[in-house]
Amino acid sequence: MTIYLIPFISAFIGWFTNWIAIKMLFHPKEEKNILGLKIQGIFPKRQQQFAEKLGILVSKELISFSDIANKINNPETIAKAIPFIEEHIDQFIKVKLKEEIPLLSMFITDNTMGSIKRGMVSEIESLFPALITKMTSGLQQDLDIEKIVVDKVKGFSSDKLEEILNAIMSKEFRFVEIIGAFLGFIIGLIQVLLTM
Repeated sequence: MTIYLIPFISAFIGWFTNWIAIKMLFHPKEEKNILGLKIQGIFPKRQQQFAEKLGILVSKELISFSDIANKINNPETIAKAIPFIEEHIDQFIKVKLKEEIPLLSMFITDNTMGSIKRGMVSEIESLFPALITKMTSGLQQDLDIEKIVVDKVKGFSSDKLEEILNAIMSKEFRFVEIIGAFLGFIIGLIQVLLTM
């Protein structure tokens, strides 16, 4: 009768070994010396290398300052900003300019204000692409994305790193455990059939 338990015992062993393997991705968090073997979870042990590789990936492949500049310099993006710019210029001409130079308000008519506003908006529209390109170029030199990502990931606690990876891959981890149980069960069945 006990021979029929073999598939279930094998299924448990398959599940358990995969569960242990998944746990060992994160645990032990600190290096332990067990029977002369130094054991530490893969992610805590390799956090530095993980951070460096992720930093390179993000800075080289995911974030491109030229893409950002192109998106901001897109005519549609500029068109969305124009009403805000016009409103600001309008406020400047009607209120601040008159406060700063009261004598000027006697000579500026509504038509003159409209012409000044149109001229300023037109000038800003033509200046905008060059300004954005210069700003993003300056940001690229001042902002080291790779270093920022490396520092952030290196700064994660092991618990935080485990939490992030579990949030992303919990279904995959569960699947690996189930596959271990399934394969263990199949191997157990084969053992029973061979024994019989």
